[in-house]
Amino acid sequence: MDLSKVKLIVSDMDGTLLNSEHNVSDLFFEQFKKLKAKNIKFVAASGRQYHSILQKLESIKEHITIVAENGAYVVENGKEVFANAFAKKDVIDLLKVSGKIPNTNIVLAGKKKAYFLKVSKEFESTVSEYYSEYEIIESFENLPDDEFLKIALCNTQGAEANIYPYLKDLVGDWLVKVSGEMWVDVALKANHKGNALERIQEQLGISDEETMAFGDYQNDIEMLRKVKYSFAMENAHPDVLKTANYKTLSNNHFGVETVINQLIEGF
Repeated sequence: MDLSKVKLIVSDMDGTLLNSEHNVSDLFFEQFKKLKAKNIKFVAASGRQYHSILQKLESIKEHITIVAENGAYVVENGKEVFANAFAKKDVIDLLKVSGKIPNTNIVLAGKKKAYFLKVSKEFESTVSEYYSEYEIIESFENLPDDEFLKIALCNTQGAEANIYPYLKDLVGDWLVKVSGEMWVDVALKANHKGNALERIQEQLGISDEETMAFGDYQNDIEMLRKVKYSFAMENAHPDVLKTANYKTLSNNHFGVETVINQLIEGF
């Protein structure tokens, strides 16, 4: 595998760049210095909120592009590139559908904050890992003053079996993605990581053949399909393992860093 032409690295966060403790390794930050010196760009692409991704990558935030909320919100070097939000009427309609799913909690992902109902301290703790800026509200009847980028649904018994079947009628009009073991995301059809990556590539003048991407879950599939050097983590969902051109070690065994090291050794 010849990585000498790679000019852009895109990585998912949870289950990919982050270990199971939700931390980025010191090794990655050391590698980033070498990548930056060679003018290789880095993009963090996640279903997480922008503010949450920023916290994880605080020390390099002025030198990277952040794709948040699965592609709905993109910030480069601290400056907003674009935000693609729902119409409020559509938010209201989707909340009605989502509210009928048994044992499932709703997180309304806004550009400013995430909003959810008071459920339990355990749920608040779960949400706060992915949405560092949030507000607990009394109901979804009166929407907060914000732009809404995504609706995230959480079921602790498993998303694929207990959320997705209730949303099948939305597929076609909306992007409905299982984004983690407990999570399903509903968004505008254009709001996926593949489209966000395409815009970034166009801006930078970098091709698919010059791009490397890493992912582990179904919300990474469009991004992985786009690029030549697509890597599924060892811990990836079976659909992702089928999609990617290559496989690397798990997120707990430095899978991303192992491949980046191969790239650096070729300098």
